[in-house]
Amino acid sequence: MTEPKIKIENLYKIFGPNPKSVIGKVQDGMSKQELLENHGHVFGLKDINIDIPAKGVSVIMGLSGSGKSTLIRHINRLIDPTSGKMIVDGDDVLSMDKDQLIEFRRYKASMVFQKFGLHVHRTVAENAAYGLIVQGKPVSEAKQLSQKWIERVGLGGFEGHYPSQLSGGMQQRVGLARALSTDAEILLMDEAFSALDPLIRTDMQDVLLGLQEELHKTIVFITHDLDEALRIGDNIAILRDGAVIQQGDPQDIIMHPSDDYIVDFIQDINRSRVIRLKTLMTPSTSASDSGPELQHTMNLELALPKIANSASKSATVVNEKGEVVGSISLDQIISGITRPDVDTGSSETRYR
Repeated sequence: MTEPKIKIENLYKIFGPNPKSVIGKVQDGMSKQELLENHGHVFGLKDINIDIPAKGVSVIMGLSGSGKSTLIRHINRLIDPTSGKMIVDGDDVLSMDKDQLIEFRRYKASMVFQKFGLHVHRTVAENAAYGLIVQGKPVSEAKQLSQKWIERVGLGGFEGHYPSQLSGGMQQRVGLARALSTDAEILLMDEAFSALDPLIRTDMQDVLLGLQEELHKTIVFITHDLDEALRIGDNIAILRDGAVIQQGDPQDIIMHPSDDYIVDFIQDINRSRVIRLKTLMTPSTSASDSGPELQHTMNLELALPKIANSASKSATVVNEKGEVVGSISLDQIISGITRPDVDTGSSETRYR
């Protein structure tokens, strides 16, 4: 197996006047409430271990206060941890000196913020070129290089406009163009689309996915929206109270929630639009005698009428090369659409 692009190991973050004095207590299992009441400290992250593969979209999600934004800010050391390691391409970011960290931020990891983070006194062109200017490129060259990304995110013709003259969606496109202009391998996106209206948000997701098909960046995407996470994520890690509750392939999380908290998280999603045939199929290399041939990436919503209308109530599943990889029945489809049982106890009781 290839080494992960980013490897987070045993990461703890405690907020308070003397975090080092209480880290041992947290590692020994002290609760968040006891740490606050008896020691005046709050833990933001607790024993985080996540491997982030290269050239994919890894989503870190959770409700407000779960620690997701705190976590992403450790990757480029906008926040320093109390304990743990943050390894990027084999190098420990936490051991970097000031000059090494500046180089890392300039060339290795770009960031897109929830509140856009644009310079209000600079034009679209100047904002998009800013990262390149910080890298030391002449202004004229920086503007020329960044113009490509202004065009790619759909802002051609707006180069001379200021942020105040743009909609929220357009401002976030500027932020995305600025991050892409530096040609950094890692793109950190902290609730980048959460301030946008639903339709604009979906449009920005499309822009990001379209660019990712070509660029293959390592993207770490923070969100509190499960639908967004399922739509764009190759891998998902779900946080609660500073700890990872479950992580893995989106399909696996939907099909095998680890506890009642995750069950509650996923219960309202449209499972038929998320779950793919490859997740439910019975592996096989032999085609069915009857029934349609369906792509393994097809979701259940599209597959259901085709299988229901077939004489055999089943289908052959093929991969992108047209090779038979399995079969699936109507009963399997119905089983996949059915929501998992939810504990009737209150969330407050179950998660305590």
